[in-house]
Amino acid sequence: MREVKTAKGVKTSDLANELKMTTAELITTLNDLGVMTDGPSSMIDEATVATVKEMLQEASAEKVAEVPANPTVREVAESLGLSPNLLVKKLMEMGQLIAANQRINMALAEKLALGFGYKLKIKAEAKPEPKPLANKHKGPAGATQPRPPVVTIMGHVDHGKTSLLDSIRKAKVADGEFGGITQHIGAYQVEVEHNGEKRKITFLDTPGHEAFTEMRARGAQVTDIVILVVAADDGIMPQTIEAIHHAQAAEVPMIVAINKIDKPDARPDRIKQQLTEHNVLVEEYGGDVITVPVSAKTGEGIPELLEYLLLVADVQEFQADPHGHATGAVVEASIETGRGAIATLLVQSGTLRVGDIVVAGLSFGKVRAMMNERGERVLKAGPSTPVEVQGLNSSPAAGDSVEVVKTEKEARQITEKRIEKERNVRMSGGVRRLTLDDLSRQAQEGLIKDLNIILKGDVQGSVEAVLGQLKKINEADPDNEVRITVKLSGVGLINESDISLAVATGAIVIGFNVRPDVSAQRAAERDGVDVRTYNIIYKLTEDIERAMRGLLTPVYEEVILGSAKVLQRFQTSKGQVIAGCSVQDGKLQRGAEARIIRGNTTLYTSRIESLRRMKDDVREVLQGFECGIVMENWSDVQPDDIFQCFEMRQVERL
Repeated sequence: MREVKTAKGVKTSDLANELKMTTAELITTLNDLGVMTDGPSSMIDEATVATVKEMLQEASAEKVAEVPANPTVREVAESLGLSPNLLVKKLMEMGQLIAANQRINMALAEKLALGFGYKLKIKAEAKPEPKPLANKHKGPAGATQPRPPVVTIMGHVDHGKTSLLDSIRKAKVADGEFGGITQHIGAYQVEVEHNGEKRKITFLDTPGHEAFTEMRARGAQVTDIVILVVAADDGIMPQTIEAIHHAQAAEVPMIVAINKIDKPDARPDRIKQQLTEHNVLVEEYGGDVITVPVSAKTGEGIPELLEYLLLVADVQEFQADPHGHATGAVVEASIETGRGAIATLLVQSGTLRVGDIVVAGLSFGKVRAMMNERGERVLKAGPSTPVEVQGLNSSPAAGDSVEVVKTEKEARQITEKRIEKERNVRMSGGVRRLTLDDLSRQAQEGLIKDLNIILKGDVQGSVEAVLGQLKKINEADPDNEVRITVKLSGVGLINESDISLAVATGAIVIGFNVRPDVSAQRAAERDGVDVRTYNIIYKLTEDIERAMRGLLTPVYEEVILGSAKVLQRFQTSKGQVIAGCSVQDGKLQRGAEARIIRGNTTLYTSRIESLRRMKDDVREVLQGFECGIVMENWSDVQPDDIFQCFEMRQVERL
């Protein structure tokens, strides 16, 4: 609306029109500011006009308060500038008996704040701890230097992983130089002569691809190159396939070591052909994956394998800054009698020194002593160097990040915040990663998100059929904001290894005609992985399509809790009808849904409003006991009627 201005300012009625108010409302506002007017025709000076507009703009602005995730009632009150007791009283009015220092979920906190005209926002967490540097740390120009590559060996059991590691150690440690090699820690370095200079390679001696992926799931991307060991006389086996998928998910270079070529029935060419069936294309077939025939028993091919490792490292240009405070990751940790917490650390950047104050996950301490894999004490360790460290106050977890901080006070503050965060996560029911329901919500909000899937089926034909359908979903809408990526597909039960990979890649696990085993089920619940099982293919694809379009709705199933038979009908002086019942099976719960059955006919479905035993109000009554029941909005109770108590529970789609 155009402002009408004179030498004295703006007319009251014109300003009211511009602000979309009535003249009476504007006059009231002006009176609150101490400005008296004679009526709609009176003039208002420009300074007062600006004050009125600013005040109305502030009043119309959305009030937002910041709170931490899963806050206490007191924290919500402080963010709103209110008394905690006022919020406790408000919660009681909402039927929630919660003390000021108790934590509440975000949904309840938002509902509480909305009652006072505020919108809640989760406060961004302070990050006092330094961020761990990535493997290929670039840093400022001229600060980085080449570092040894970090190598992990994976493959099927009994294919010779341990023998290969032993052979590499014995072949590349100079006789007498260290008085014989004894591996004290879960990582070690070997020295190789390459192009006339001595180079080092770091090997991680992990238990297998599960541990490899567990470390990745905790944010420790420590491996630069993967060596896949395949026995030339045995071929590709189930664990070999799993190792391939885990290495591919890590997106690191892979070298295939075809072991046991000294055996008479060795067939290296057959291994190369089998690898192509699992998206591993070797150089001989036009791919980029190097294969090296080796014998861990005779040592044949070991020098060539190490040469190839260094060639790949040169191509990848692994670098790190050896200066400044160290960052790294925990390889393994334990508690030893007389020595306390012992942790094997892999330095990724900077230099770790004896006397440094370190934070490792939820642990901290001063480095009292460091040892290398030969049991020798060392004073410092640079990038890609594994060392065993003493001095932590507790045992960290494999994969935890390691950072050097300035003071022990700072280290303690960081770990206390991490412990508090961990406790909050446990109280709120654990960390939930991406689920189909999350994807549905994000699709509705217009957020771009990839849907990573791990697919397991009963037979290969079923798996291929599902893969074909998922491919069609992607092809049907090439501009879809959600893209499906299958991180792993295979035959067999959903196992713990699948859950580990899902954690590392943020994937959803789908089983077609298969279910998770016991260990996988526990791991999925612990890590918050969404596991869905189906036995009808169109139901599976329907759910994926609906989720991608933000249309997924939960499926509920009726669960019978128990039933009771009416023995006698009572009526109070106030006209309330009470059914005197005997619980026949299961249990009855106050507040639960119940249907009234007479003969073979369901008369009514309502809620159990009141449940009493003797003279006491009770929450539930078990089988074999008698009770009094008052149904909500139902008084036509007759002897021999049956009350069937039930609830609706969300279930997996079939």
